[in-house]
Amino acid sequence: MHEHLTIISGRAHPKLAAEVAGYLGIDLGRVDLWNFPDGEIGLKLEQNIRGTDVFLFQPTCPPVNENLLELLIMIDACKRASADRITVVIPYFGYARQDRKDAGRVPITAKLVADLITRAGADRVLTMDLHAAQIQGFFDVPVDHLYAAPILDEYFLSLRLPVEDMVVVSPDEGGIKRTLQHIERLGGTLTIVDKRRSSATETHQANLIGGPIRGKTALLFDDMITTAGSIVGAVNVVHANGASRIYVGATHAVFCGRATALLREAPIHEVVVTNSIPLSDKQNFPNLRVVSVAPLLGEAIKRIHRNESVSYLFD
Repeated sequence: MHEHLTIISGRAHPKLAAEVAGYLGIDLGRVDLWNFPDGEIGLKLEQNIRGTDVFLFQPTCPPVNENLLELLIMIDACKRASADRITVVIPYFGYARQDRKDAGRVPITAKLVADLITRAGADRVLTMDLHAAQIQGFFDVPVDHLYAAPILDEYFLSLRLPVEDMVVVSPDEGGIKRTLQHIERLGGTLTIVDKRRSSATETHQANLIGGPIRGKTALLFDDMITTAGSIVGAVNVVHANGASRIYVGATHAVFCGRATALLREAPIHEVVVTNSIPLSDKQNFPNLRVVSVAPLLGEAIKRIHRNESVSYLFD
């Protein structure tokens, strides 16, 4: 089954790529990556990939531009080495928040990045929890868009939290649909935090919309945590309204700036994220829990390689 399947990892997240390869029972493809003295990226494939089904593994997480360019160079190398098909596996897609013109004279950078990946030679894209679902349409090649929500929900179900005392909180109005999907699996009632954005990087949380939350266990979900300002602001509103215990779940732990310190100091019992992005020791803290998306990505890769449907994984 895996005779013509090759997984090649860039330097962004080789640990997750190795975990996915282990799930599939194969070794990672051999590639040599380095930087020249002036910072240029050098690459050499250390094995023959002619006629093979290649999956290039590279989340475009910080340093975003370095990892993105490295991905483009890997695509070009595989194309010139006569790979039969090139699928780029991007567990976290950088630039996803620049998906529209929300002001005059600004770019739509997510579309530009999609064009770069396509023009470089990618035949297919496999990604997770895009910040805006319409980004799938920015690519001129097929996109398989997976969701980590079932993996997060499986962890919370394992905690056996009393459903009658559970409130699932949307940190803003835009996350209501995502929150309702969690409620379908976990139970509980819906509450929404009224968030107002004052600038591109600053938000203000004020009120709760929904039923009473005092004395209950609150679960807040988001697709990513970047500076942690929004999610911690929502947590503080929930805490001020009397929630007895607060959990936070997110797919992408970007954790920029003071995010780790804010999360550590906030009244949160546990922060649960996936390993779509590598975390350094400095980004870790005692109540952080990381769940793996390797089985989900591995199953998707196996089905794409076999030309089977992956649609049931979207749920």
